[in-house]
Amino acid sequence: MAQAYCVKCKAKKEVAKPETVTMKNGRPAIKGVCPDCGTGLYCIQGGKK
Repeated sequence: MAQAYCVKCKAKKEVAKPETVTMKNGRPAIKGVCPDCGTGLYCIQGGKK
């Protein structure tokens, strides 16, 4: 499971409802929500595809 930093909770959280996306520059990322507060989380993965 992916982890991302939540700015509202100020802690690393497991991403709920993870979705793999590709950014405009071609880098992969995981988009989801914080399980505690519902804020959107975005975790950029390393390297280009």
